Amino acid sequence: MEPLRIQATSKTPEVLLDASNEVFEIKGKSVPNDAEDFFHPITSWIEDYVSKPNTTTLFKIELEYFNISSSKRILNIFYKLHELIEKGFDLVVEWHYNEDEDDMLEVGEDYEFMVRIPFKYIKHSLVHH
Repeated sequence: MEPLRIQATSKTPEVLLDASNEVFEIKGKSVPNDAEDFFHPITSWIEDYVSKPNTTTLFKIELEYFNISSSKRILNIFYKLHELIEKGFDLVVEWHYNEDEDDMLEVGEDYEFMVRIPFKYIKHSLVHH
C-alpha cells in the first residue's frame, strides 16, 4: 500500500500514513476551506488500510486546533478505524495535547467515549522562553 503524505500548510495539518513503516500521524492545525475535499484522500486511504491492516496500529493525533467541519471528518476517521477492533486487530490512538489546553484533552475524551477506541493521552509541556 502506497504511503499518503500531505505537507502542512497554514490551514491544514501534516499527514503521514505509511502502513509498511507503521507510521500513522496527523499533526498541526486543521481549518481547511473545504474539509470534505481535504479529508477525502485520508478517509479513502484508511478505508483501504482497514481492509488489509497491520496487526497493531498506533494512530497519532497531534492537532493544536481544528474547526467543526474538521472535527466531523476526524470522527469519521475514528469510526472507520474502529472496524480494526471489530476485526480483532489492536488499535490505540495517541492523543497529544498541550498542558494548558484542557479543552483539547476533553475533545479527545469525547472522541474516545463516542467511538470506543482506547486512547492514550500524551501531555506536552509548553516551553517558555
